[in-house]
This record gives sequence, structure tokens and C-alpha cells, in this order.
Amino acid sequence: MTAGPARRIPAGRLTALLLVVTVGGLLAAGLRSGSEPPPAAGDPTPVPAPALSGATLDGGRFDLAGARGQVVLVNVFASWCGPCRDELPLLAEAARRWSPRGLRIVGLNLRDGPEAVRALLAETGVADLTVLPDPDGTRAVAWGVRGVPETFVVDREGQIVARRQGVVDRAWLDRWVAPRLAAP
Repeated sequence: MTAGPARRIPAGRLTALLLVVTVGGLLAAGLRSGSEPPPAAGDPTPVPAPALSGATLDGGRFDLAGARGQVVLVNVFASWCGPCRDELPLLAEAARRWSPRGLRIVGLNLRDGPEAVRALLAETGVADLTVLPDPDGTRAVAWGVRGVPETFVVDREGQIVARRQGVVDRAWLDRWVAPRLAAP
């Protein structure tokens, strides 16, 4: 019996497959991490938050530098991320509870189209979240994001004081956000 001709995978499909495997691996590694890394990679002290500004999903503008004096929770998420979907209602609850005390929650949406994001926000009841689109991931890279979801706490002086890879829970928010909301 002779073997038939070898089947070749078209170059475009092979490239797409490699991209999916690579991104999936990076996301899985980021989601697997339930530990709390220091505020910034390897540095146990607060570090200045990278710039974060631009047009929001609803047509407004956001500038982290202009939010000085507030505690800002930056949550990196995507509509295609199941854990992100689970976490969004908790973030909406935190915003309702703590925004009168100076908390601002900003979503950095990674590699999504606007309609997918709007559908996710409507589905999870978080339609009023300030969202900065990051369609090519450059903002996330500047923040050192390793996967989604990933959350950063920026204090009133613009310093990253906490970082969480993976899903945040109420206990994490109480530990890292609530104490920073005391009167300035």
C-alpha cells in the first residue's frame, strides 16, 4: 500500500492556528494566576501608572492624569473572556457602593469591536462603565498586562498600589480599594 500525497495546511490557516494557540496559552497563564503579584512587576513599592487616555466607547473622553484625587480601578477585560463576564457585575456593585467616596472604575477593553462590548455590558448590567477600547492591545502592553481579566488599583496620587491577574473578588476589593477611599 502506498501513502497518498501529504496534505498541506494553507499558510493563512497555519498562521491563524498558531496565533490562536499562542494567545490562548498567554491568556490561560494569566487566568491561572490567582496570586497577588506586587503592584508592578518585581517592585514591592507603588509605581507611577502609565498614561491612559482617549476616546471612550460612549464617545466621551477619559484621561487618567485628570483623575488625580480619585482612586481609579483599571480593569482589563474582553467580551470573549468568560471570567471577565463573571466579574463585571461585582465591579458595577463596587462602583455604586464607592463612587461617592472617590472611586472611578475604568474598563480597558482588549481586542473587541464596539458592538461586542456594548452587548457584554448590557448583558451583565454594567452599561454605565467607562470603557476605553484597546483594539490592538497597545494600551494593555504599556500596562504590562499578561492576560484578561487583570485589574490595577491606582491611588489618588496616580500610583499603582495593587494589581490582580485573574478575577477579583469582594475580599480583594475590600483589601486594596476600600482603605484608599478614606478622606484624602
